[in-house]
Formats: sequence, C-alpha cells, structure tokens
Amino acid sequence: MGFTPHAIHQRYQYRKAISTRPYNARGKNLLRCEACLLAQQFCTCEFRRQLDSNVSFLLIMYDDEVLKPSNSGRLIADLIPDTHAYIWSRNYANRKLLHLLNSPHYQPYVVFPSEYAKPGQAVVESVTQAAQAEPLTSTKRPLFVLLDGSWREAIKMFSKSPYLHQLPLLSFTPETAARYGLRKGSRDFQLGTAEVAALALASAGEVANANSLNAWFSLFIESSLFSRSRKSTLDLSPLQDLQDAFELSLDRTP
Repeated sequence: MGFTPHAIHQRYQYRKAISTRPYNARGKNLLRCEACLLAQQFCTCEFRRQLDSNVSFLLIMYDDEVLKPSNSGRLIADLIPDTHAYIWSRNYANRKLLHLLNSPHYQPYVVFPSEYAKPGQAVVESVTQAAQAEPLTSTKRPLFVLLDGSWREAIKMFSKSPYLHQLPLLSFTPETAARYGLRKGSRDFQLGTAEVAALALASAGEVANANSLNAWFSLFIESSLFSRSRKSTLDLSPLQDLQDAFELSLDRTP
C-alpha cells in the first residue's frame, strides 16, 4: 500500500489471515488492489485524501463484510481520520470497542432507524438537536456507530448487542435526507454504509465533508462497475468525470 493502513485495512488483513478458505466474491479472478479492492487498472488509491473533520466513526462489521470488495464502509476510513472498526461477535463484546463507547472524550450515536429503538432509548435527528437536549454532549466529540452488513445482519447486530441499547439513536427519514440535499430518490430508502455516514456528517454540520464522501462513493461505484465490465476500457470518460468531481469537492472543503 502507498499509505498507512487504516482501521478497515487492518481488519481486512486480520480477517483474511484467519480464514480457512479464500473469500470468493464476484469477479474473484480479477487482479485487485489490496487497499481499495478494485481491479488494479481502476484503483482509486492515488485520489484518496484525508479530510479535516471534528467527528469520528465506529464501524461494527458483520463477520465477512470486511472481505467484500463491494463494502463501502472502507470509504469512510479512507477520508475520515478518526475511524475505528471491529468485527462483531454475538458471544462477546470486544473490550476495546466497549472502552471506546465509554470514553469520556466521545459522545456515541448509533445510526439506526428509530422504529428499532428500545424502550427508553433516546432518538435524535441531528447532533445539534442532541446538544440542545443534553448540553454536556456538546463538549464531546461525536462518535457515529454504524452497523456494517446487510440489512438483516444489521438488525441482528443491533438486537443482539445490549451495549448499544443505552446509547442515543441518530435516525434519518427520507425527509431528513432530502433536507440535507445529499441524496435523491432512494428506493425504499436503503442506503449504503458510506451514504449513511454522509448523512451523519451533514447532521454534525460538516456538509462539505459529506459531499466529498458522496463523491468518493460515486467514484467507487463507477470504478466497481468498470471492473466488472468487459467493455470498460472503451470509454473511461465517466470515471474521469467522477475523479474530477471528487477533486472539486475537496477544493470546496474548509
């Protein structure tokens, strides 16, 4: 890798090391970059830039999610410096994960739909709203907890993790997303992990960083599609346009 591995790179290497057999993802015969997991000819690592952010992320990842080339959680760690990641276990809670959630320096928010809130669990739509309700939270660094896996896996992780049930939920509706202007027309409002992270950034007032993460996500999606297509070498202009769009978004960050 041409840069220091971040938390998800570290989890990826660990999970691969303990696997008893190779993870056979779609396009398993592709020669992939070990950092971004895209086909080597469409690697995006040279464009990666870390942002200046006042928020943090914690990704709790379902078992083999970190091995999937399609995982968008790694995009968060690409851009946001203080990003943590742990692989979820049903049988025990990672000690370092619990220490992070209980740190006096962080105010954790589980980013999850409000309809799954446990009795008495606080639900907020923005970090600003939470700070107004609990002034002490405004002195702590927001820590957005994302459950990274399929929707069914995310529900299972939330349900089977009691240590998450006492934390406030940060919940977004389609109307909330529309208000931030970061995404339009999501079918059934099912967002990728990186898109949810962009909403969380916007809720904390970091709209420029949210736009950069969305641009990075768009570049990742297009690069993934090019990796799968036999015709992808004929016209690279869509990729080049998205690369330019991402660079432009960086110029607009404070």
